Amino acid sequence: MDYRKRSYELLISNKQLLYQNQEKENREAELLSALNQLAIQKNEKELRAAELVIANEELAFQNQEKEKRAAELYTANQELIYQNIEKENRAAELIIANEELTFQNNEKEKRAAELVIANIELAYQNLEKEKRAAELVIANLELAYQNTEKANRAAELYIANEELIYQNREREKRAAELIIANAELTYQNQEKENRAAELIVTNKELEDAEAYLKEYIAGLEEMMFMTSHKVRQPVANILGIANVLQHLINSKAELLTSIGYIKESAENLDTFTKELTLYIMNLGEKWKNNKTA
Repeated sequence: MDYRKRSYELLISNKQLLYQNQEKENREAELLSALNQLAIQKNEKELRAAELVIANEELAFQNQEKEKRAAELYTANQELIYQNIEKENRAAELIIANEELTFQNNEKEKRAAELVIANIELAYQNLEKEKRAAELVIANLELAYQNTEKANRAAELYIANEELIYQNREREKRAAELIIANAELTYQNQEKENRAAELIVTNKELEDAEAYLKEYIAGLEEMMFMTSHKVRQPVANILGIANVLQHLINSKAELLTSIGYIKESAENLDTFTKELTLYIMNLGEKWKNNKTA
């Protein structure tokens, strides 16, 4: 069941990576569109320059409108300068957004690799657990066999005692055999106690390993939950604000407000990235400490 769950989570991560790649391609298309618009505006600027030449020639013949036309030309030049600056800012923002998407794709690939490693470790630990269980079964069979041997030896001792009553001549010899048999029984009892102690220690190690596995898996699930929710929220905010910047910004104040929102979302994303890094480091330290213990 855990393997199917891990496979499903990996499929979800892959779909998210495909979506982010699509977003990256859309950003590149937007960047190309912006560059085309810059080229169009450059052509418009050249046309405006030609119009300025014509206007200057007309001003030579129209002295009465000279001051009015000069003011209009100055205003048009200021607007063109402002529009060029805005286009350059848009291009820089698109470049930054593309770099952030590339970084996020790399992070997703790293997380997917970590999940694969965790699944491999989990499979190995389950195999070790099955081996330990098989060893416990064998040890229990050995203990049962030793108990049977002990009962058989007790019956032999009883028969030996009956024989000693009727065989006085071999009393010393049989007494020595009884001493040897008792020594063997004592040794077997000691071995039985040692095996029981080993079984207790083995069971405790298995319980500790299983408890850590559950904690480790829970940590990975929490990490995936945090990634899928907390990372997606700032990214969605940045994308929405970028869309607003592209279509709805009409003033410098609105632009500054939107930039503030982008900065806030980026800071939230940076904060969560630091929290996630610290969380992963702590999880790794717990793993190292558990293995050392």
